[in-house]
Amino acid sequence: MFISTLGSHSALDVSEGAKAEGYKSLVVCKKGREITYSKHYKARKRGPKELGVVDEVILVDEFTDMVKPEAQDQLKDSVFIPNRSFSVYVGYDNIENKFKVPVFGNKYLLRAEERTAKNNQYDLLEAADVNTARTFTPDSIDSLSLVKVQDAKRSYERAFFFADSPKEYEEKSAKLLKEGIINEEDLQASRIEEFILGAQFNFNFFHSPLHGELELLGIDCRRQTNLDGLLRLPAPQQTEVLKHKRFTTIEAGHIASTMRESLLQKGIEAGERFVETVKRFYPQGLIGPFALQGAIEEKDGRERFVVFDVSFRMPGSPGTRFTPYSAYLYREPVSFGRRVAMEIKEAEKENRLKEIIS
Repeated sequence: MFISTLGSHSALDVSEGAKAEGYKSLVVCKKGREITYSKHYKARKRGPKELGVVDEVILVDEFTDMVKPEAQDQLKDSVFIPNRSFSVYVGYDNIENKFKVPVFGNKYLLRAEERTAKNNQYDLLEAADVNTARTFTPDSIDSLSLVKVQDAKRSYERAFFFADSPKEYEEKSAKLLKEGIINEEDLQASRIEEFILGAQFNFNFFHSPLHGELELLGIDCRRQTNLDGLLRLPAPQQTEVLKHKRFTTIEAGHIASTMRESLLQKGIEAGERFVETVKRFYPQGLIGPFALQGAIEEKDGRERFVVFDVSFRMPGSPGTRFTPYSAYLYREPVSFGRRVAMEIKEAEKENRLKEIIS
């Protein structure tokens, strides 16, 4: 059996984990974007040494072609591992209704990342009593707030802007609309949150249905363009640059992080409540990787973990294995790719594969 995934986001992590547990790896690539997988990290021998982690590559003209019968036929002997690129490029309707390949995890939860979906991540966070930022309507903004609106050119990214009053919201949104950075429909669907000033962290969890346990495997934070470039400048230069360019938060990479041990419990308890809550809304519940993305803020002399977003699939940060948390649990570093393969292998041995796929 193969372990397969889409050639973007976390495909190398999935492939390496598959190989570590004795599986063959398969990556579906869009033509023109395959060299990383088909050449540089292609599995091969160099003398007695084995290099690379990708055994097979399937090429498609567009990622949506994955739902065509001929492509699915090539994937039929695999378990497919979803990532964010799979959701964005293939689309939720295709994934839920046309993609018949066994998917590791609950594929019906992928849509819950979208703010407009029924029983979405924010509904689930509220039901789980997880700390989130206060929300506003455009007319009720009474403190510094972050407006999360979809970018018109990059539908999978957000064109954030700040506003501390209804007037500032109107002025800034009108400017972005005029420049074509956002559109009216997405603005109407945007989420307005009170700005949280804190240290940002992503808690990357793995929920095992086979063992009924939640595992914290790693913590990371993001590198974003062009925000990171701005933050490396002194304040006067930041002000000068912002006269000519607007800041953006397009994800470019990740940094492995650790957290003070006295704060770990806050994130773990939030994760446990979230897992139990999801079961009430989605029958299969949470299976495998997910992340609570937020910040530790100081409020009234105490720290609290505030969650901004949830991801319901493979994290984009392969560096989590270089944080100590998986080793604290398994006595050795375990990547998310390998942890997924471990769960699949155990389910196969116990004839419980149906419990971890959808």
